Amino acid sequence: MTELNSRQRDAAEAASERALLIIAGAGTGKTTTLAHRVAHLIASGADPQRLLLLTFTRRAAVEMTRRAERIASAVRVEGAAPAGAMRVRWSGTFHAIANRLLRLHATGVGLDPAFTVLDRSDATDLLDLARGELGLNKKEVRFPKKGTCFAIYSHVVNTQQPLEKTLEENFPWCAKHADELRGLFKAYVGAKQAQNVLDYDDLLLYWYHLMSDPTLAARVRERFDHVLVDEYQDTNTLQASILLGLKPDGRGVTVVGDDAQSIYSFRAASVRNILDFPHHFDPPADVLTLEQNYRSVQPILDACNAVIEGATERFTKNLVSTRASQQRPVLVTAFDETAQVDYIVEQILEQREGGVALKKQAVLMRAAHHSDELEVELARREIPFVKFGGLKFLEASHVKDVLSVLRFVENPRDRMAGFRLLQLLPGIGPASASKCLDHLADAGYDLAALTSFRAPAAAAEDWAPTCRMLVTLRDAGTAWEGQLGHVRTWYRPHLERIHEAPHLRASDLEQLEHIAGRFPNRERFLTELTLDPPNATGDEAGPPHLDEDYLILSTIHSAKGQEWDVVYVLNLADGCIPSDMATGNADQIEEERRLLYVAMTRARDELHLVHPLRFYTRNQSRRGDAHLYSPRSRFVPDELLDRFERRTHGVDADSDGTPDGSAPRVDVASRLRGMWD
Repeated sequence: MTELNSRQRDAAEAASERALLIIAGAGTGKTTTLAHRVAHLIASGADPQRLLLLTFTRRAAVEMTRRAERIASAVRVEGAAPAGAMRVRWSGTFHAIANRLLRLHATGVGLDPAFTVLDRSDATDLLDLARGELGLNKKEVRFPKKGTCFAIYSHVVNTQQPLEKTLEENFPWCAKHADELRGLFKAYVGAKQAQNVLDYDDLLLYWYHLMSDPTLAARVRERFDHVLVDEYQDTNTLQASILLGLKPDGRGVTVVGDDAQSIYSFRAASVRNILDFPHHFDPPADVLTLEQNYRSVQPILDACNAVIEGATERFTKNLVSTRASQQRPVLVTAFDETAQVDYIVEQILEQREGGVALKKQAVLMRAAHHSDELEVELARREIPFVKFGGLKFLEASHVKDVLSVLRFVENPRDRMAGFRLLQLLPGIGPASASKCLDHLADAGYDLAALTSFRAPAAAAEDWAPTCRMLVTLRDAGTAWEGQLGHVRTWYRPHLERIHEAPHLRASDLEQLEHIAGRFPNRERFLTELTLDPPNATGDEAGPPHLDEDYLILSTIHSAKGQEWDVVYVLNLADGCIPSDMATGNADQIEEERRLLYVAMTRARDELHLVHPLRFYTRNQSRRGDAHLYSPRSRFVPDELLDRFERRTHGVDADSDGTPDGSAPRVDVASRLRGMWD
């Protein structure tokens, strides 16, 4: 505990009789504090195997668990705890823990324990099949596309609010389709149940209903003495309800988060969960606040505190730092978007020459397209950069092909997997694949029955080897080790026939086989890979980064949890921050304030906020490019300007590049008044 400051230590050692809310401001050592709390519980006698640690990424769970176990093991030197006794066995994301619990209690909620989990892409495709079967793709008036339909479905599930309210508040252009959407979602749910598959949202939904039955809920509760939740401000209504179901009285509950960093409402996260948390229990939860910031210099924190102080509702905290500096954050008024780009590029190069590597600098933006002009200029000046985003590993078509084979073997009722697998064979299209799957259903989903299906002539050569492979992999006597290699061998000629650059894609499949070797069985491999997919793939790979250094470009949402020495924030203009698409109500505007706060708190040493005065509306006028003037963001009103150093760029200035501050030569105001004497 000597590593912790007094507030962190209070949080780590707090009693467990009441629920505990730790409000951890940006850069205040949240992960360290929570890891020490886990370790303190174990060192004080808590059974590590009866602790549940819930995080939002697998990586966070692994890191926090390792740190806690290392600390606890160091404390309990005397003896005698056997190897592995310090291990926390229940840690992971909400979805991963849901998967484990549902397989243990499947029959209680009407599930077959052998269910498979659909990724977002496959779930959307399954919903689209239902959309087509209902004829919603052939309506005389425009009907929402599959992606929009799935977003509506997911929002309703995770917010637990009526469909009509979701449509009214988030998808108003779809409101007239409420009845058709309700029918579509019912058909989608029926299709999933018939195929024994769950999507991401189902994992939480089934866990929620598992906790709603007193008998089943008691069986789950008796597994855990303590439940700890990281990033609680990012939970949705369903996740908050699950937590309350796990610990209705609050004993043993610890949640950590920061209401000022709640910025994911588009994923159905609700800031109300953390704001209302203390009052969900009787007696109310204890609230401890961490304010010692270990990241930023004090002038940056002064500006951040001032911006978030304007929030209508929040847990009061004022971040403080021991890192002093005379450099206030810079508020730049640029003549237009081009001047904004010029300023940022000049600063980036100046910082680089001053010893700040490009990797330690980041340009943050509200929306990805805000950096379009900047990217062109960076390329022109030969400044390498990386922009966060890209194709996910599981979205690569060749990876999905191979996984569809394993998913179909694991669960022959998974019609989407079978549909994709069968159409890899030459001569088999949607109609033939459907007939084959119907044949399999009539045979009780015994894969051996596929041999009696009459495949199209074009597929005859491949049909027998495909059937043998499926039957072999389904056989309980076939070891998991080597199964993916078997599939790769079968798939290789189809890969070469179907896809371009098969040699690049083959290397992805080698990597997939390597990943598979880390898992004890096929079910664990498929589930974990779906819930926590790798990020990279060769399917859309660009040229390698061979440069010594590169700049970071990122949306603010993607930058959460990161930090850089120097941060530049683009387009500090009303209409960009807050976005003109997010000012429909007070809650949306408050989230936009928090978004700016998150961007500002990413900076360690220097922060530059840039406000272009003019935005061009190209091609809107025959006389040339029209433009409009933009006001500075409402989140930095005049009364906060003393927290910033003011600069201009591309605006009328004297030879030194600073605004002309001399006294007026002509008193025009006096002359205008005199016109009416």
